[in-house]
Amino acid sequence: MRLSKARIRNYRSVRDTGEFEVENGKTILVGPNEAGKTVILQALQKLNAPDEIEGFEPLRDYPRSEYNDITRGVVDPSDVTVVEGHFTLEEADLEGLEKGYETCNYVFGRRLDNTSWHRIVGGPGLPTYGELSKDLKRLCAHIDKHKEDENPAPSAQLDAVVAGWGDDARIKGERAEKLKEWLEGALPLIDEDNETEEKRYDRLLRACSVHKEQAAALRHLRSRLPVFVLFNNYFRVRPRIHLEHLAQRVQSGVLDDKQYDYGNLCLLKLLGFTPKSLADLGNAKAPNAGDADALKSYQDRLDEREYQLNGASVKLTKEIVSVWMPNPDRAEADRLRIKADGQYLKVVVEDDLGVEVELDQRSEGFQWLVSFFVVFFAEATDRHKNAILLLDEPGLHLHGLKQRDFRETISRLAEKNQTIYTTHSPFLVGPNELDIVRVVDMTDRAVGSKVHGNLSSGDPGALLPLQEALGYDLAQSLFSKTRNLVMEGLTDYWYVEAVAEMLRESGTANLNENIALVFANSAGKVVYYATILHAHKLKVAALLDSDAAGDQAAQQDTLVHTLGNKKIFRTKDYYDGKVKKPEIEDLLRETLIKVAHDDLGWDVGSTAAAHEARPIVNIFDSEIAGFSKYKLAKAFLHWARQKGASDLTESECQQWAELIGSLNKALK
Repeated sequence: MRLSKARIRNYRSVRDTGEFEVENGKTILVGPNEAGKTVILQALQKLNAPDEIEGFEPLRDYPRSEYNDITRGVVDPSDVTVVEGHFTLEEADLEGLEKGYETCNYVFGRRLDNTSWHRIVGGPGLPTYGELSKDLKRLCAHIDKHKEDENPAPSAQLDAVVAGWGDDARIKGERAEKLKEWLEGALPLIDEDNETEEKRYDRLLRACSVHKEQAAALRHLRSRLPVFVLFNNYFRVRPRIHLEHLAQRVQSGVLDDKQYDYGNLCLLKLLGFTPKSLADLGNAKAPNAGDADALKSYQDRLDEREYQLNGASVKLTKEIVSVWMPNPDRAEADRLRIKADGQYLKVVVEDDLGVEVELDQRSEGFQWLVSFFVVFFAEATDRHKNAILLLDEPGLHLHGLKQRDFRETISRLAEKNQTIYTTHSPFLVGPNELDIVRVVDMTDRAVGSKVHGNLSSGDPGALLPLQEALGYDLAQSLFSKTRNLVMEGLTDYWYVEAVAEMLRESGTANLNENIALVFANSAGKVVYYATILHAHKLKVAALLDSDAAGDQAAQQDTLVHTLGNKKIFRTKDYYDGKVKKPEIEDLLRETLIKVAHDDLGWDVGSTAAAHEARPIVNIFDSEIAGFSKYKLAKAFLHWARQKGASDLTESECQQWAELIGSLNKALK
């Protein structure tokens, strides 16, 4: 089961985030401090939190400025849905469900009083009395003729059953049971040779059982709901835990569960011990050698502890090695060890020399990962394969370049567990990941935190990590490769990169992977980028639209002198349609029309068909209010991740294959 959409309302700084989409793999939340990113993760966790995680508390969690509405009885916590999630079903979720639920979605919500509600969207709906009334009348007409005694006719009995039912009354609960009872009483009066009435009866009887099937489906899907595991940087496993002191804090109820003890308790939960049980073992004295039974019992308890500690060590080491590979050649050398020594539980790391050092002597990033897996496995228990990870500022203590590597670690985690994480760091947002970014801002406290899916925000600071990520990637790419293709803007970069990957995977065309793609932010700036790169004795080509801005850039003497005409590529040279001045979007004209319709609800198909000579961007701009080239390109990126070259039109594939072939030849 995958979370596809979420919405949070009336929780701390949030009034209403609006409904925002969640990716199948990882979703990134960016935004300035105090925007509400952490609050959003906290609310999501309580949709289906692990055991022992506290639920909502109206006094603490309802927006403070409106809390008087609760005390005055204007607002009832049982009526306030704080968080709701929309889930798409996977094959494992469909097992045990009746037919008809294959394409449905499951929606689950949690209220402020911690009660929940759920529903199924798109599955078999509950029939209404209005939908069944014609069949019921026709069945009555048939069976009334076969009534021989003087008791009330079946139609009169039915009238008593449905008295007060409106056409929109759902056939469920008591209504369904009463109607079913009437149908079963009417069965002997149906002519068994009358196939039409037999089928009508079966249809009506089936309608009376839909509510039970739906209830069973809801129970089944509720049992399949993913557990949400939230991990904060302060959930740390300590290298040395004094068991007796921890047991005393647990017993007295003075735990600091968010600062010191939470990670430690998760470690013990993972091991299958309570602090007291391990502390008692540390205090236990060996019995007299003459008492064989007591000695064996004592030894068994020590062995059980040792085996459980060893098993947990192996499990954690395996998971950590699978995602943390600072040096792949010696990834297997570092092994985690969990050891009991009297009243101390120690977490140590054995290096490739066999030297054991405490966990806190390793890097902050390594400590974070160990602590994360301990909390993850302890909270998700046997449900960790069906868990959604919520990471608050992961990798905060890592060097910038190590954060960039750790971005791939999170991607590997997200392959098995859907992951949502917050970050301020440009190194944790890849240049090809902008379509999975959601911007969180709070420009007005009266409005509260908002989540934007189109990288728009009223707060420029919210977009800073994205700007820094693009700037860093551009700076790295400018002089990193000897071959460079300069394009006008970011959307051109996305189209070229996405289509090139689609054609490469299909074997249709293979853009040289040694060509760096560089976007200049406007056609006018292409000459500056090309000149700088050429001055460093690098091979450079430029790709320009065939609109007015592209014409002006292509005719600049400096650009022509720097590159020569053979390395200035124009979209019109590869476009085979009727548009006289095509832009790069026209090379994907039919696909973009389809993507815009299916993903954005923008329907320009009829206009585009009637005006084949108009650039497609011009059509979108005139037909769609608030049209954004960026939003269109982002929708294409999302589409391209799930499709292949065969999903493009034959003409589009041919146009792009010719363009890629020319680029490879010019920059060989």
